[in-house]
Amino acid sequence: MNDTAVYSSWKQRMWDGLNILLLAVFALLALYPFYYIFIYSISVPEQALKGIYLLPQGLTLQNYIQVFQQDNILWAFFISVSRTVAGTALTLICCTIFSYGISKKEVPFRKLMYSAVIITMYISPGLIPWYLTMKAYGLQNNFLLYILPGLMVAFYIVLIKTYMEELPSALEESAKVDGATYYQILFKIVLPLTIPVLATVAIFNAVNQWNSWVDNLYLASDLKLQTLQMLLYTYVNQQTAAMSMLSNSNSTQTSVILTPTSIQMTITMIATLPILVVYPFLQRYFLKGLMLGAVKG
Repeated sequence: MNDTAVYSSWKQRMWDGLNILLLAVFALLALYPFYYIFIYSISVPEQALKGIYLLPQGLTLQNYIQVFQQDNILWAFFISVSRTVAGTALTLICCTIFSYGISKKEVPFRKLMYSAVIITMYISPGLIPWYLTMKAYGLQNNFLLYILPGLMVAFYIVLIKTYMEELPSALEESAKVDGATYYQILFKIVLPLTIPVLATVAIFNAVNQWNSWVDNLYLASDLKLQTLQMLLYTYVNQQTAAMSMLSNSNSTQTSVILTPTSIQMTITMIATLPILVVYPFLQRYFLKGLMLGAVKG
């Protein structure tokens, strides 16, 4: 090996090492906030007030025990899970069927319908018209307010429609020759091949549903419809609410005395953990090439 090759190899190793170092730093900066919330939530509140950086101060699970003893936490968690599961499933169904329909050239007015969907991505009615519309539809203090407004999302329709139009037409043509209907083609041929984009849309919608709280704030005054994110918003932004839970929790004569910050950190961890658990299982579909070998010749 000559000197030039040795120098190039050494330079490449230096460049790779620098990239790895920078990416590691960025990864630590992204993960540390979650780590900090976690170690704070399992620390003794009084000791955590003195300062916490890398290790929990006095390991304890009393923060979670006391928070879960509050009835509104468990019910809010159930409402959030319900809206996420139901909303994501129904949004996928509606957006997929609509996208498949407007991807067919024989469908009348498909360009007009698609244009009407695209316009909504650039023109927003604003908060007051949105509120009046939801109220006119009877969605105030109604669980359907979490489901119906998000059944058709323009961004998801664009993603699914574009992906479906890239599928080889030979697949559907051969199915039509065999006598398959449009619904049979959709469910038996198109859907198995669109799993990557559907998984991507599912993640986007699930995260959006789980993190949403504005609809709860403006349309759901009933505490039975309160979501976990809305509850977290209440405890983080209203000190009186945190102090109310604090007084109720500390009245149980436990050895650990909660603080408003420990309550906020614990609820934040509870609200964040489900998405952190679900995301890795769906991420593998992003780059999975199901189209490889679908059509030969």
